[in-house]
Amino acid sequence: MAWVWLAIAGAMEIAWAVGLKHPTAMSRPLIATGVVAAMLGSLAFLWLAMRTIPLGTAYTVWGGIGTIGVIAFGIAFFGESMSPVRLGFVALIFVGMMGLYWVTE
Repeated sequence: MAWVWLAIAGAMEIAWAVGLKHPTAMSRPLIATGVVAAMLGSLAFLWLAMRTIPLGTAYTVWGGIGTIGVIAFGIAFFGESMSPVRLGFVALIFVGMMGLYWVTE
């Protein structure tokens, strides 16, 4: 179940980071509340995951999920670069996350 908590934490990490990109993110109460709720939820689910998953693994995978997700949103919705080199480095992040998952006891 800890890996599910970690996946939820990562999804919420993506949500708040993408929410900050909204032009009026902090001047509209509903959007600002959603961003802050996603931040707090992300940390709460990360905490739940860290009760079982080692600290370094949980934090790295959480950050990796957030990083890859935000990059994907940036490419899909904000016209960010999809260069082969950039995607190659994203693939390295993914490989590192999978490696940590496989070697975690």
